[in-house]
Amino acid sequence: MGVIERDPHTGHATTGHEWNGIKELNTAVPWPIIAFLIATVLFSVAWWILMPAWPLGRTYTKGLLGVDVRQEVAAGLRAAAEKRAVWTQRIDKEDFAAILADAALMKDVRETGHALFGDNCAACHGIGAKGGPGFPSLVDGAWLWGGTPEAVFETIRVGVNAQHPESRSSQMPAWGRDQMLDRAAITDVVSYVYALSHPGQAKKADAGHISAGEKIFADNCAACHGADAKGNAETGAPDLTDSFWLYGGDEASIYESVYNGRQGHMPSWEGRLSETDRKILALYLIDLGKGSQ
Repeated sequence: MGVIERDPHTGHATTGHEWNGIKELNTAVPWPIIAFLIATVLFSVAWWILMPAWPLGRTYTKGLLGVDVRQEVAAGLRAAAEKRAVWTQRIDKEDFAAILADAALMKDVRETGHALFGDNCAACHGIGAKGGPGFPSLVDGAWLWGGTPEAVFETIRVGVNAQHPESRSSQMPAWGRDQMLDRAAITDVVSYVYALSHPGQAKKADAGHISAGEKIFADNCAACHGADAKGNAETGAPDLTDSFWLYGGDEASIYESVYNGRQGHMPSWEGRLSETDRKILALYLIDLGKGSQ
């Protein structure tokens, strides 16, 4: 029978394991740990008895307390729907002006509209609704199809160049690619359009081109953009005299727009969002635009 080695400092026997001169003592498990393990086992048994725990094929043990989280979630959703119905019924019945003037109701519109916009519109228009190349900003006040709540609501409903039978339709012709204007004429009209929105940057050397471009504009572009080039909300033609540009306002970008044309697209949301949600979105965007001014 071998002699058990004991640690000279504590008197405990060793296990015979040693690491770098450090020997492992054969000590008992501390009582606090044993007590914790016992408590854990007792808690587990109590939980199995009181709460839903064990699967039984298509069902499970219900537990003595009868807790059903699924029913609790369903009840919470019903309560939330009832609470939401209180103010959404007002959204359905009241006109835009009355809703915009009601601070308490607009608080609900902002909270819900922010989520609706983030889920459905932010992918194109940006989370702050400031747009990007080819996607218009919705907070700068430069609305292509009109900036009234009713006009915004209608645009959301039918879309632009969408498959909806009542979709708004708009297209900038490809004046160069389709050989409706030659390169010289396009250069002249670009000079004119650039000068409209950058009057301080128009060079005297371009005066001849600007003058020629003005006539070309009147003959070919004014039908959509207006004789004053301030656009037309009926056709979705943008104002060419302000600083808001959908595809860029430098001469190279304007040339590209005139030469190759432009045709944007916005889906119809009538079959995707309820009428209430579309109205909330329109109100949210109008309010968002006011806050950015």
